[in-house]
This record gives sequence, C-alpha cells and structure tokens, in this order.
Amino acid sequence: MGIFSRMKDIMSSNINALLDKAENPQKMIDQMLRQSREDLAEVKKETGAVMANETAALNKVKECEETIAKFTKAAENAVKAGNDADALQLIQSKNRQLEQLNGLKENYEAAHADAENMRAMYRKLSNDIASLEGRADMIKGKAATAKAREHANKVTAGVGNTSSLEAFDRMEAKVNKQLDTANAIASLDKEGAADTDLLSKYASGPSGGSAQDELEAMKAKLGM
Repeated sequence: MGIFSRMKDIMSSNINALLDKAENPQKMIDQMLRQSREDLAEVKKETGAVMANETAALNKVKECEETIAKFTKAAENAVKAGNDADALQLIQSKNRQLEQLNGLKENYEAAHADAENMRAMYRKLSNDIASLEGRADMIKGKAATAKAREHANKVTAGVGNTSSLEAFDRMEAKVNKQLDTANAIASLDKEGAADTDLLSKYASGPSGGSAQDELEAMKAKLGM
C-alpha cells in the first residue's frame, strides 16, 4: 500500500524537531500545522479503510471456524447414525475448510499488522499536532523576541563601535570649543562696557558737592 511508505516518511521525522530548525519559525508553524492537519485527515481515512479490512479478514476466519465446527458435528452425527460414507464425506469437507482456514488466518494477521501500523501512525501524528498547537504561540513569541534582540544587538554594536565613539568625541570637542569661544567673547564685551561706564562717570570731575565747595574751587581757579 502506497500510503504506508508515504506515511512512514511523514512520521519518520518529529514535527517539533523540524520546527526548531526552521529559518522562519512563525511562517513554518502555520505551514506545518496546515500540512499536518491534511496528513492527519488522510491517515485517519486510510486507517479506517485498513481497519475495515482487518475486521473483514477476522470475520472470514470466524465464519470458516464455524463451518468447520458444523462439518465436525455433522460427521459425528453421521457416525452415530451408522452412515460412515456420509461421515467420511463430511470429514473431507471439514479438512478442506481447515486448509482454507490457514490461509484466512495468514490474511488476518497481515491485515491486523497493517491496521496496527496505521493506528500507531495516526496516534503519533495526532500527538505531534497537539504538541505543535500547544507550543505554537510560545514559539512565535520566542521568535519575535529573538528577532527584536537581534535588531537591538545590531543597533548596540553600531553605537558602541570605535568609529562611532570617535565621531562623538570629535563632535563634543568641537562643541566645547565653540562654547569656550563664545564665553571669551562675552567676557571681553563685559570688560569693555565696564570701562565705558567708568569713563562716563568721571569725565566731568567729581559731582554731588555743596554750593560752597563749588564757590571755593572757583575762587582758587581765579586766584582770589
């Protein structure tokens, strides 16, 4: 049956293991869930068919055994009735059924083994899907966190490298120089303003004396 070889390929690898190796886990989760559910539906259908074959094979075994029992009982009754010829014929018929029974049992064993394999495949795939569904949100969350951390690491690496730090040092030195120059100019302007104020204050001599003082000064100037 082709289904066995294909299903064995499906079941030979663990879904979660494949997921862990996925380059894009978020997309792979959805893809694997979808494909796995389709596989599960097909396995379920095929399992049902194989189990039906198993049941049919078992029924044939039981029917043959019932027929053998009937021939055996009839042969015994013929012997009791003194009909040895009929008993011999019934025994021969029973023996032919016995020969068929061996083949029917072999068919049943094969059908039973197929059914067991299919049931095992179905259970494993069903369990893997349940496990994957249970882990889906967690894995997606981890994938998003990992992506964010990778981006943060790249940004941090860019900020912390030597060239970036040197550029910031040069920029800071340039700004400091501009600030020092502006402060020096402001200091010079302040000193010049102070000199001008003093010059204006004393340009016309002392002020604020009494009228008598001014009169004495004027007489002294005139030599009186």
